[in-house]
Amino acid sequence: MSEAVHVDRYLDAKGMLCPMPVVSVKRAIKDLQRGQVIAIQATDRGACRDIPAWAEQTGHKLLSWTDEKGVLTFYIEKAGWEDEEW
Repeated sequence: MSEAVHVDRYLDAKGMLCPMPVVSVKRAIKDLQRGQVIAIQATDRGACRDIPAWAEQTGHKLLSWTDEKGVLTFYIEKAGWEDEEW
């Protein structure tokens, strides 16, 4: 990640298999305010497509993501409205 991002909440989804990383972030993001950022760490390779797709479908902004030694880290900014269903 080139720019430093202020993270308001961290979510450890390492070791979880699909669909649990997405389910976990969906639950966790509800506690954030509009504009706050959550960082999610996952090891399930399916998260590479699932988390960005979930963010796009729900209107949240995927700021960036990294893959370092098999640990995927996603930075998502909460949208101004609640995500309902995915």
